[in-house]
Amino acid sequence: MNQERHEGQPGHQGGAGAPDNRLRKELPEERPPSAVPRGEPEEKDPPVLTGRQRLLQSLWPPRVSRAQLIVALLLFGLGFGLAVQVASHSEGDTALRGARQEDLVRILDELDDRTARLEEEQQNLEGQRSELENSSDQAEEARRQTLAKERQLGVLAGTVAAEGPGITVTVEDPQDAVGADQLLDAVQELRAAGAEAIQLNGVRVVAGTYLTERTDGDAGVSVDGNKIAAPYRFKVIGKPQDLEPALNIPGGVVQTLEKEQATVVVERRTKIVVDALRAAKRPDYARSSAR
Repeated sequence: MNQERHEGQPGHQGGAGAPDNRLRKELPEERPPSAVPRGEPEEKDPPVLTGRQRLLQSLWPPRVSRAQLIVALLLFGLGFGLAVQVASHSEGDTALRGARQEDLVRILDELDDRTARLEEEQQNLEGQRSELENSSDQAEEARRQTLAKERQLGVLAGTVAAEGPGITVTVEDPQDAVGADQLLDAVQELRAAGAEAIQLNGVRVVAGTYLTERTDGDAGVSVDGNKIAAPYRFKVIGKPQDLEPALNIPGGVVQTLEKEQATVVVERRTKIVVDALRAAKRPDYARSSAR
């Protein structure tokens, strides 16, 4: 009977512990996860980047927004303007660097004189204020100072004649090369040196004076609409010791005019008469706000 029982159970041949061959054939063969079949490419880990490589990848290719582009253009314009300004200052420094020692001393003296004039003006104003505060008749003192100020303003505005020490400047221009720009530079340099009254070829020069090139094709310039031609003659009232050196500094008015083949003669005078007058213009809309 034992033999028949074993023959009726063919799956248990070879003993109860023997594995079934059919199950072994149906199940796929297990293999370690790390095993890679032949012929298949082996997957590699991505390379580890250094900090510099990551920085380069973030910067290139560049990703520029519209706002960043506008900011870059503004910075470029600012840098260009600064470069031009530095170059202009360098040219001025080069001119001073090549100047002689006596020229540098003259420039320093001129700066000292301008400082002294400003300090003197400040002291005069403080003295006027003290006189107003300490005067027993403040109304009469104020009237006196007002009349004096009116005369000073009349000289500056060109509505009254003036006389005093100063210089004359004569500019001969045989090549007709001197233009309005050079003459305007001369006027500005004279004002900076303390000129109180200026007359150019019979035209009174004031704060609102403008110089332009003539449009009729003739040589010369136009001063406040008045046509003048060479020789150009300046009559200037002021301190001669300040006015003459201001025109003769290195790179100044005289040297600039001489580069245009012009001849400049500057003479000191003890008495200069500036008699060209300008009509006082009444403002159309502005009125005094004093009560």
